[in-house]
Amino acid sequence: MDQRVKPNMRFSNLVHRVAGEGADAWEIYYRANELKQLGKSIINLCIGDPDFNSPQVAKDALIAAVNANDTHYPDIPGRPALRAAIAETFQAQTGVSTTSANVIFMAGAQNSLFAVCQCLFQVGDDVIVPEPAYVTYEATIQATGASIVKVPQPPRLGFHIDLEALERAITPKTRGIMFATPNNPTGAVITAAEAAAIAALAIKHDLWVISDEVYGALTFEVPHVSIASVPGMAERTATVSSLAKSHAMPGFRAGWVIGPKSLIDHMHTLSLCMLYGLPGFIQEAALAAIKKGHADVARMKAIYKQRRDNLLEALGRVQTLRVAKPEGGMFVLVNVEATGLSAKDFAFRLLEEEGVALLPADAFGPSAKGYLRICFGLGDEALAEAAKRITAFCHRLATQAHG
Repeated sequence: MDQRVKPNMRFSNLVHRVAGEGADAWEIYYRANELKQLGKSIINLCIGDPDFNSPQVAKDALIAAVNANDTHYPDIPGRPALRAAIAETFQAQTGVSTTSANVIFMAGAQNSLFAVCQCLFQVGDDVIVPEPAYVTYEATIQATGASIVKVPQPPRLGFHIDLEALERAITPKTRGIMFATPNNPTGAVITAAEAAAIAALAIKHDLWVISDEVYGALTFEVPHVSIASVPGMAERTATVSSLAKSHAMPGFRAGWVIGPKSLIDHMHTLSLCMLYGLPGFIQEAALAAIKKGHADVARMKAIYKQRRDNLLEALGRVQTLRVAKPEGGMFVLVNVEATGLSAKDFAFRLLEEEGVALLPADAFGPSAKGYLRICFGLGDEALAEAAKRITAFCHRLATQAHG
Protein backbone atom coordinates (compact mmCIF):
# COMPACT_ATOMS: atom_id res chain seq x y z
CA MET A 1 0.00 0.00 0.00
CA ASP A 2 1.32 3.41 -0.95
CA GLN A 3 1.96 5.28 2.30
CA ARG A 4 3.27 8.45 0.72
CA VAL A 5 1.60 11.63 1.91
CA LYS A 6 -0.44 13.33 -0.78
CA PRO A 7 1.01 16.79 -1.45
CA ASN A 8 -1.14 19.63 -0.20
CA MET A 9 -0.65 21.92 -3.17
CA ARG A 10 -1.89 25.48 -2.90
CA PHE A 11 -2.71 27.83 -5.77
CA SER A 12 -2.74 31.60 -5.88
CA ASN A 13 -6.17 33.22 -5.73
CA LEU A 14 -5.26 35.32 -8.80
CA VAL A 15 -6.89 32.85 -11.19
CA HIS A 16 -10.06 32.85 -9.08
CA ARG A 17 -10.17 36.61 -9.55
CA VAL A 18 -9.98 36.28 -13.34
CA ALA A 19 -12.50 33.43 -13.61
CA GLY A 20 -16.27 33.66 -13.42
CA GLU A 21 -19.12 34.66 -15.69
CA GLY A 22 -16.87 36.36 -18.23
CA ALA A 23 -14.81 33.22 -18.74
CA ASP A 24 -17.94 31.04 -18.77
CA ALA A 25 -19.43 33.08 -21.63
CA TRP A 26 -17.40 31.05 -24.13
CA GLU A 27 -19.13 27.76 -23.23
CA ILE A 28 -21.30 27.90 -26.34
CA TYR A 29 -18.27 28.65 -28.52
CA TYR A 30 -16.55 25.50 -27.28
CA ARG A 31 -19.73 23.47 -27.82
CA ALA A 32 -19.98 24.76 -31.40
CA ASN A 33 -16.43 23.62 -32.06
CA GLU A 34 -17.22 20.17 -30.63
CA LEU A 35 -20.22 19.80 -32.93
CA LYS A 36 -18.20 20.94 -35.93
CA GLN A 37 -15.54 18.31 -35.17
CA LEU A 38 -18.35 15.72 -35.16
CA GLY A 39 -19.18 16.70 -38.73
CA LYS A 40 -22.18 18.94 -38.04
CA SER A 41 -22.88 21.94 -40.27
CA ILE A 42 -22.03 24.81 -37.91
CA ILE A 43 -21.96 28.55 -38.57
CA ASN A 44 -20.01 30.02 -35.67
CA LEU A 45 -20.75 33.71 -35.15
CA CYS A 46 -19.51 33.87 -31.56
CA ILE A 47 -16.04 35.27 -31.90
CA GLY A 48 -14.73 38.47 -33.50
CA ASP A 49 -12.16 36.87 -35.77
CA PRO A 50 -12.26 38.59 -39.20
CA ASP A 51 -12.56 36.26 -42.18
CA PHE A 52 -10.37 38.58 -44.27
CA ASN A 53 -6.78 37.68 -45.03
CA SER A 54 -4.15 39.82 -43.34
CA PRO A 55 -2.71 42.52 -45.64
CA GLN A 56 -0.16 41.11 -48.07
CA VAL A 57 2.28 43.90 -47.21
CA ALA A 58 2.33 42.72 -43.60
CA LYS A 59 2.85 39.08 -44.54
CA ASP A 60 5.60 39.98 -46.99
CA ALA A 61 7.37 42.08 -44.35
CA LEU A 62 7.16 39.27 -41.82
CA ILE A 63 8.56 36.67 -44.22
CA ALA A 64 11.35 38.99 -45.32
CA ALA A 65 12.29 39.70 -41.70
CA VAL A 66 12.42 35.99 -40.82
CA ASN A 67 14.51 35.25 -43.91
CA ALA A 68 16.84 38.06 -42.86
CA ASN A 69 17.23 36.28 -39.49
CA ASP A 70 15.32 38.92 -37.56
CA THR A 71 14.71 36.32 -34.84
CA HIS A 72 16.77 37.60 -31.91
CA TYR A 73 15.85 39.56 -28.79
CA PRO A 74 13.73 42.58 -29.78
CA ASP A 75 13.41 46.15 -28.57
CA ILE A 76 11.28 45.66 -25.46
CA PRO A 77 8.96 48.69 -25.86
CA GLY A 78 8.90 48.35 -29.66
CA ARG A 79 11.33 49.47 -32.34
CA PRO A 80 11.73 53.23 -32.67
CA ALA A 81 10.40 53.27 -36.25
CA LEU A 82 7.28 51.32 -35.25
CA ARG A 83 6.56 53.44 -32.20
CA ALA A 84 7.08 56.59 -34.26
CA ALA A 85 4.63 55.33 -36.92
CA ILE A 86 2.00 54.60 -34.27
CA ALA A 87 2.53 58.05 -32.73
CA GLU A 88 2.36 59.81 -36.09
CA THR A 89 -0.85 58.02 -37.03
CA PHE A 90 -2.47 58.81 -33.69
CA GLN A 91 -1.46 62.47 -33.89
CA ALA A 92 -2.81 62.74 -37.43
CA GLN A 93 -6.13 61.23 -36.36
CA THR A 94 -6.62 63.08 -33.06
CA GLY A 95 -4.46 66.20 -33.12
CA VAL A 96 -2.82 65.05 -29.86
CA SER A 97 0.89 65.88 -29.75
CA THR A 98 2.44 62.41 -29.48
CA THR A 99 5.93 60.99 -29.89
CA SER A 100 7.44 57.52 -29.74
CA ALA A 101 8.13 58.13 -26.03
CA ASN A 102 4.34 58.02 -25.51
CA VAL A 103 3.97 54.57 -27.12
CA ILE A 104 4.68 51.01 -26.04
CA PHE A 105 4.14 48.03 -28.35
CA MET A 106 2.52 45.04 -26.63
CA ALA A 107 1.17 41.55 -27.34
CA GLY A 108 -2.33 42.47 -28.48
CA ALA A 109 -5.02 44.69 -26.96
CA GLN A 110 -6.00 42.34 -24.12
CA ASN A 111 -2.45 42.11 -22.79
CA SER A 112 -2.16 45.87 -23.21
CA LEU A 113 -5.26 46.45 -21.10
CA PHE A 114 -4.02 43.99 -18.50
CA ALA A 115 -0.66 45.74 -18.30
CA VAL A 116 -2.23 49.21 -18.04
CA CYS A 117 -4.43 48.10 -15.16
CA GLN A 118 -1.48 46.51 -13.39
CA CYS A 119 0.35 49.83 -13.61
CA LEU A 120 -2.55 52.02 -12.49
CA PHE A 121 -4.72 50.15 -9.99
CA GLN A 122 -4.31 48.30 -6.72
CA VAL A 123 -6.23 46.86 -3.77
CA GLY A 124 -8.83 49.32 -2.51
CA ASP A 125 -9.31 51.15 -5.81
CA ASP A 126 -12.58 51.28 -7.72
CA VAL A 127 -12.64 51.36 -11.51
CA ILE A 128 -15.86 52.42 -13.25
CA VAL A 129 -16.80 50.48 -16.39
CA PRO A 130 -19.89 51.27 -18.47
CA GLU A 131 -21.76 48.05 -19.26
CA PRO A 132 -22.35 46.14 -21.47
CA ALA A 133 -18.57 45.74 -21.61
CA TYR A 134 -16.23 43.13 -23.02
CA VAL A 135 -16.31 40.04 -20.85
CA THR A 136 -12.65 40.11 -19.76
CA TYR A 137 -12.72 43.66 -18.39
CA GLU A 138 -13.89 42.51 -14.98
CA ALA A 139 -11.08 39.98 -14.68
CA THR A 140 -8.51 42.44 -16.02
CA ILE A 141 -9.38 44.93 -13.30
CA GLN A 142 -9.90 42.45 -10.46
CA ALA A 143 -6.53 40.82 -11.11
CA THR A 144 -4.97 44.00 -9.68
CA GLY A 145 -7.01 43.67 -6.49
CA ALA A 146 -9.17 46.64 -7.47
CA SER A 147 -12.95 46.43 -7.77
CA ILE A 148 -15.06 47.00 -10.86
CA VAL A 149 -18.05 49.36 -10.57
CA LYS A 150 -20.53 49.01 -13.41
CA VAL A 151 -22.74 51.79 -14.74
CA PRO A 152 -25.43 51.17 -17.36
CA GLN A 153 -25.41 51.81 -21.07
CA PRO A 154 -29.06 50.83 -21.44
CA PRO A 155 -31.03 49.99 -24.59
CA ARG A 156 -33.26 53.04 -24.01
CA LEU A 157 -30.20 55.24 -24.65
CA GLY A 158 -29.15 53.25 -27.68
CA PHE A 159 -26.55 51.56 -25.47
CA HIS A 160 -24.85 54.90 -24.85
CA ILE A 161 -23.55 55.71 -21.39
CA ASP A 162 -25.87 57.00 -18.70
CA LEU A 163 -23.80 60.05 -17.75
CA GLU A 164 -25.83 60.77 -14.61
CA ALA A 165 -25.26 57.22 -13.37
CA LEU A 166 -21.56 57.62 -14.14
CA GLU A 167 -21.30 60.75 -12.01
CA ARG A 168 -23.22 59.13 -9.14
CA ALA A 169 -20.86 56.15 -9.19
CA ILE A 170 -17.76 58.26 -8.43
CA THR A 171 -16.57 58.05 -4.83
CA PRO A 172 -13.29 58.82 -3.03
CA LYS A 173 -12.22 55.24 -3.86
CA THR A 174 -12.63 55.74 -7.60
CA ARG A 175 -9.31 55.63 -9.40
CA GLY A 176 -10.30 55.36 -13.06
CA ILE A 177 -12.85 54.91 -15.84
CA MET A 178 -12.43 52.24 -18.51
CA PHE A 179 -14.50 51.84 -21.68
CA ALA A 180 -14.40 50.84 -25.34
CA THR A 181 -15.43 52.89 -28.34
CA PRO A 182 -16.86 51.45 -30.50
CA ASN A 183 -18.22 49.26 -27.77
CA ASN A 184 -18.01 45.50 -27.78
CA PRO A 185 -20.70 44.06 -27.83
CA THR A 186 -23.08 46.93 -28.65
CA GLY A 187 -21.26 48.80 -31.41
CA ALA A 188 -22.15 52.13 -29.77
CA VAL A 189 -19.66 54.92 -30.52
CA ILE A 190 -18.94 57.61 -27.93
CA THR A 191 -19.85 61.04 -29.27
CA ALA A 192 -17.79 64.19 -28.88
CA ALA A 193 -20.28 65.49 -26.30
CA GLU A 194 -20.09 62.26 -24.28
CA ALA A 195 -16.29 62.29 -24.43
CA ALA A 196 -16.28 65.88 -23.16
CA ALA A 197 -18.64 64.97 -20.30
CA ILE A 198 -16.53 61.98 -19.25
CA ALA A 199 -13.40 64.11 -19.50
CA ALA A 200 -14.89 66.79 -17.26
CA LEU A 201 -15.60 64.20 -14.57
CA ALA A 202 -12.14 62.66 -14.91
CA ILE A 203 -10.45 66.05 -14.52
CA LYS A 204 -12.70 67.12 -11.66
CA HIS A 205 -12.06 63.95 -9.65
CA ASP A 206 -8.45 63.39 -10.85
CA LEU A 207 -9.14 60.03 -12.50
CA TRP A 208 -7.33 57.93 -15.08
CA VAL A 209 -9.22 57.00 -18.24
CA ILE A 210 -8.48 53.82 -20.19
CA SER A 211 -9.95 54.03 -23.69
CA ASP A 212 -10.10 50.75 -25.62
CA GLU A 213 -10.14 51.83 -29.28
CA VAL A 214 -9.50 48.48 -30.96
CA TYR A 215 -12.53 49.01 -33.23
CA GLY A 216 -11.83 52.72 -33.76
CA ALA A 217 -11.13 52.29 -37.48
CA LEU A 218 -14.47 50.52 -37.97
CA THR A 219 -17.06 53.24 -37.36
CA PHE A 220 -19.86 53.78 -39.85
CA GLU A 221 -22.25 56.76 -39.62
CA VAL A 222 -20.76 58.19 -36.39
CA PRO A 223 -17.12 59.40 -36.45
CA HIS A 224 -14.63 57.95 -34.00
CA VAL A 225 -13.60 60.30 -31.20
CA SER A 226 -10.58 59.61 -29.02
CA ILE A 227 -11.04 61.04 -25.51
CA ALA A 228 -7.31 61.81 -25.39
CA SER A 229 -8.05 64.62 -27.86
CA VAL A 230 -10.20 66.47 -25.29
CA PRO A 231 -8.15 69.29 -23.70
CA GLY A 232 -6.53 68.18 -20.46
CA MET A 233 -6.98 64.45 -21.15
CA ALA A 234 -3.79 63.34 -22.91
CA GLU A 235 -1.90 63.36 -19.61
CA ARG A 236 -4.47 61.15 -17.87
CA THR A 237 -5.55 58.79 -20.68
CA ALA A 238 -4.23 55.41 -21.75
CA THR A 239 -5.40 54.69 -25.29
CA VAL A 240 -5.27 51.01 -26.25
CA SER A 241 -5.44 49.77 -29.83
CA SER A 242 -4.22 46.99 -32.10
CA LEU A 243 -4.15 45.65 -35.65
CA ALA A 244 -6.39 42.67 -34.85
CA LYS A 245 -9.69 44.05 -36.16
CA SER A 246 -8.75 47.00 -38.37
CA HIS A 247 -6.18 45.01 -40.36
CA ALA A 248 -7.50 41.46 -39.81
CA MET A 249 -4.30 40.51 -37.95
CA PRO A 250 -5.44 38.94 -34.64
CA GLY A 251 -2.86 36.16 -34.80
CA PHE A 252 0.01 38.66 -34.97
CA ARG A 253 -0.73 39.82 -31.38
CA ALA A 254 0.17 43.36 -32.37
CA GLY A 255 -1.20 45.94 -29.93
CA TRP A 256 -0.06 49.10 -28.20
CA VAL A 257 -0.74 51.71 -25.56
CA ILE A 258 -0.45 55.47 -26.04
CA GLY A 259 -0.23 57.56 -22.90
CA PRO A 260 1.84 59.97 -20.83
CA LYS A 261 5.55 59.09 -20.73
CA SER A 262 5.41 58.38 -16.98
CA LEU A 263 2.87 55.59 -17.62
CA ILE A 264 4.78 54.22 -20.61
CA ASP A 265 7.95 54.04 -18.48
CA HIS A 266 6.06 51.99 -15.86
CA MET A 267 4.73 49.71 -18.59
CA HIS A 268 8.24 49.27 -19.99
CA THR A 269 9.33 47.90 -16.60
CA LEU A 270 6.35 45.56 -16.50
CA SER A 271 6.91 44.40 -20.08
CA LEU A 272 10.54 43.67 -19.24
CA CYS A 273 9.29 41.07 -16.75
CA MET A 274 6.21 39.80 -18.64
CA LEU A 275 7.03 39.79 -22.35
CA TYR A 276 10.55 41.02 -23.02
CA GLY A 277 9.18 42.54 -26.18
CA LEU A 278 7.55 41.14 -29.31
CA PRO A 279 9.51 39.34 -32.06
CA GLY A 280 11.26 41.60 -34.52
CA PHE A 281 9.51 39.98 -37.48
CA ILE A 282 6.13 40.79 -35.88
CA GLN A 283 7.21 44.39 -35.39
CA GLU A 284 8.27 44.66 -39.03
CA ALA A 285 4.90 43.25 -40.14
CA ALA A 286 3.09 45.76 -37.91
CA LEU A 287 5.15 48.65 -39.30
CA ALA A 288 4.31 47.64 -42.87
CA ALA A 289 0.60 47.30 -42.04
CA ILE A 290 0.46 50.74 -40.42
CA LYS A 291 2.35 52.50 -43.20
CA LYS A 292 1.02 50.65 -46.24
CA GLY A 293 -2.26 48.99 -45.24
CA HIS A 294 -4.65 51.93 -45.60
CA ALA A 295 -6.43 50.54 -48.67
CA ASP A 296 -6.99 47.20 -46.93
CA VAL A 297 -8.58 48.91 -43.93
CA ALA A 298 -10.90 51.01 -46.12
CA ARG A 299 -11.96 47.98 -48.15
CA MET A 300 -12.76 45.88 -45.07
CA LYS A 301 -14.66 48.73 -43.44
CA ALA A 302 -16.93 49.10 -46.48
CA ILE A 303 -17.62 45.36 -46.52
CA TYR A 304 -18.37 45.29 -42.79
CA LYS A 305 -20.91 48.07 -43.22
CA GLN A 306 -22.65 46.19 -46.04
CA ARG A 307 -22.70 42.98 -44.00
CA ARG A 308 -24.18 44.86 -41.07
CA ASP A 309 -26.91 46.35 -43.24
CA ASN A 310 -27.75 42.97 -44.79
CA LEU A 311 -28.01 41.34 -41.37
CA LEU A 312 -30.17 44.12 -39.98
CA GLU A 313 -32.54 43.82 -42.93
CA ALA A 314 -32.82 40.03 -42.73
CA LEU A 315 -33.33 39.77 -38.96
CA GLY A 316 -35.47 42.90 -38.83
CA ARG A 317 -38.21 40.97 -40.66
CA VAL A 318 -38.55 38.48 -37.77
CA GLN A 319 -41.35 39.68 -35.50
CA THR A 320 -39.99 38.11 -32.32
CA LEU A 321 -36.55 39.67 -32.65
CA ARG A 322 -35.52 43.21 -31.76
CA VAL A 323 -32.32 44.21 -33.50
CA ALA A 324 -30.04 47.03 -32.29
CA LYS A 325 -28.21 48.91 -35.03
CA PRO A 326 -24.48 49.17 -34.24
CA GLU A 327 -22.63 52.38 -35.06
CA GLY A 328 -19.30 50.62 -35.43
CA GLY A 329 -17.38 47.42 -34.82
CA MET A 330 -18.32 43.99 -36.12
CA PHE A 331 -21.21 42.86 -33.89
CA VAL A 332 -24.99 43.13 -33.83
CA LEU A 333 -27.07 42.68 -30.67
CA VAL A 334 -30.42 40.93 -31.03
CA ASN A 335 -33.02 40.79 -28.27
CA VAL A 336 -34.86 37.44 -28.11
CA GLU A 337 -37.10 37.95 -25.07
CA ALA A 338 -40.25 37.97 -27.22
CA THR A 339 -39.55 34.35 -28.16
CA GLY A 340 -40.18 33.31 -24.56
CA LEU A 341 -36.65 31.99 -24.11
CA SER A 342 -33.72 33.41 -22.19
CA ALA A 343 -30.74 34.42 -24.28
CA LYS A 344 -28.77 31.37 -23.09
CA ASP A 345 -31.60 28.91 -23.77
CA PHE A 346 -32.22 30.46 -27.18
CA ALA A 347 -28.52 30.25 -28.04
CA PHE A 348 -28.08 26.60 -27.06
CA ARG A 349 -31.29 25.47 -28.73
CA LEU A 350 -30.40 27.39 -31.89
CA LEU A 351 -27.00 25.72 -31.94
CA GLU A 352 -28.33 22.20 -31.41
CA GLU A 353 -31.33 22.53 -33.74
CA GLU A 354 -30.03 24.83 -36.49
CA GLY A 355 -26.26 24.75 -36.19
CA VAL A 356 -25.80 28.49 -35.60
CA ALA A 357 -23.67 29.65 -32.68
CA LEU A 358 -24.41 33.07 -31.16
CA LEU A 359 -22.99 34.43 -27.91
CA PRO A 360 -25.44 35.19 -25.06
CA ALA A 361 -24.76 38.82 -24.17
CA ASP A 362 -25.85 38.62 -20.52
CA ALA A 363 -22.21 38.10 -19.51
CA PHE A 364 -21.37 41.55 -20.90
CA GLY A 365 -23.55 43.18 -18.25
CA PRO A 366 -27.15 43.59 -17.00
CA SER A 367 -28.01 46.09 -19.75
CA ALA A 368 -27.57 43.30 -22.32
CA LYS A 369 -29.95 40.87 -20.61
CA GLY A 370 -32.05 39.05 -23.18
CA TYR A 371 -29.66 39.86 -26.05
CA LEU A 372 -27.39 37.73 -28.21
CA ARG A 373 -24.21 38.99 -29.86
CA ILE A 374 -23.81 38.16 -33.55
CA CYS A 375 -20.45 38.68 -35.23
CA PHE A 376 -20.64 39.68 -38.89
CA GLY A 377 -17.02 38.73 -39.48
CA LEU A 378 -17.94 35.89 -41.86
CA GLY A 379 -18.72 36.22 -45.56
CA ASP A 380 -22.04 37.13 -47.18
CA GLU A 381 -23.02 33.54 -47.96
CA ALA A 382 -22.46 32.31 -44.39
CA LEU A 383 -24.28 35.29 -42.89
CA ALA A 384 -27.24 34.88 -45.25
CA GLU A 385 -27.49 31.19 -44.35
CA ALA A 386 -27.23 32.00 -40.64
CA ALA A 387 -30.04 34.56 -40.91
CA LYS A 388 -32.14 31.98 -42.76
CA ARG A 389 -31.62 29.40 -40.00
CA ILE A 390 -32.30 31.92 -37.23
CA THR A 391 -35.52 32.97 -38.97
CA ALA A 392 -36.65 29.36 -39.33
CA PHE A 393 -35.93 28.70 -35.67
CA CYS A 394 -37.92 31.76 -34.53
CA HIS A 395 -40.87 30.80 -36.74
CA ARG A 396 -40.82 27.29 -35.30
CA LEU A 397 -40.83 28.66 -31.76
CA ALA A 398 -43.77 30.93 -32.59
CA THR A 399 -45.72 28.03 -34.10
CA GLN A 400 -45.07 25.86 -31.05
CA ALA A 401 -46.16 28.68 -28.72
CA HIS A 402 -49.51 28.97 -30.52
CA GLY A 403 -50.13 25.24 -30.50
